[in-house]
Amino acid sequence: MKKYILNAVVVGPDELLPEHAVVIRDDRIVAVAPMNAADGFDADGEEAMYFNAHGGYVLPGFIDIHSDYIEGVIQPRPTSLMDLELGLREAEKHLLCHGVTTIYHSLSLVEAPGLRGDKTFRTPESWERLVRLIRGFHEGSHLIRHRVHARYEISNLNIYERLGDMLRLGLIHELSFMDHTPGQGQYRDLELYSKAIDAWAREAADMSAEEIVKERQSRPVATRDMLAGLSELARERGVPLASHDDDTEEKAELMRREYGAVISEFPVELGVAKRARELGMLVVVGAPNVVMGGSHSGNLSAVEAIKNGCADILCSDYYPPSLLHAAFRMESEGLTTLPQAVKMLTLNPARAVGLDGDFGSVEAGKKADLLVVRKIQGRPTVCECFIDGRAAVSFGYRIG
Repeated sequence: MKKYILNAVVVGPDELLPEHAVVIRDDRIVAVAPMNAADGFDADGEEAMYFNAHGGYVLPGFIDIHSDYIEGVIQPRPTSLMDLELGLREAEKHLLCHGVTTIYHSLSLVEAPGLRGDKTFRTPESWERLVRLIRGFHEGSHLIRHRVHARYEISNLNIYERLGDMLRLGLIHELSFMDHTPGQGQYRDLELYSKAIDAWAREAADMSAEEIVKERQSRPVATRDMLAGLSELARERGVPLASHDDDTEEKAELMRREYGAVISEFPVELGVAKRARELGMLVVVGAPNVVMGGSHSGNLSAVEAIKNGCADILCSDYYPPSLLHAAFRMESEGLTTLPQAVKMLTLNPARAVGLDGDFGSVEAGKKADLLVVRKIQGRPTVCECFIDGRAAVSFGYRIG
């Protein structure tokens, strides 16, 4: 069957294409053509469906390679742990509404919770069940493409062997190394860290913020040989490796040269972001950072990184609605063109994880994972979403 999305502004990889149409056959885009090319919209006797974009934008579906949104859906309160499959099925509906057609669930492999303020979901048993559930989703009914981004906290020695097994079984699709030890990386400012945990620490355990800092600073971490072993496993299986919260150029260099990291997530200083790009890494910044105008933890501003040409990818981090709004805000504030902004949500992350042969741009031959976006009272809004060329969701906004 052919499908036609008509009367659209197609957001191409490098330019806007007004008054265009996208032609789909089965699950692939077969043509992107001007509306005045009338012959291009003849179904030639095939069964056909026609969708009117009404002047809206047609974008590729978003590829979100760092999102821990699922954790909040599964455990919305410290004492409320929901069924994992229920959470995953509800989460994919929400993600689709925000334009996410491929999600890399960023599961934090931290040490088993020791404080009541920690998420009880973050246990080896829970994350392994979720990883296997994600694999099983693709053998049954599902909406979007689910992948696993294993965020290995290097102080969690108990999970090391199990993570290696998951890599060998092909259950992991992206790997990153994290070190959230107070005093470095995201938490290099101990005063800010102490303030951040002080409120919940009083409720979480009979420990002061200072005692929590000391306890977490004293934890042993994986050796360089251990990390090299995981990175080699990832490389053998084509799993991209990311660094996380690099706070020095030396750390970025170590991750790139010793472990082969191809992605730099949330470098905490501009100079580190620049160095990561010089080393050939793709730099990830958070879309919430763009929408809010700065980092919630006082680190590098995404806007500053974009202005200095050292940001390649936008991820939702913890807030999926931010993706679409960040792209249009970047365009409206003159930070980038709209195609450049959209590329940070689509083609660039696709390249980072090796999906760009099929995904990430509105071009003939690519998979038809597409969004129709219109401005509703001045705000960009996903109105239709197609996955594999099939209409997955449609919103009919009305007045009155």
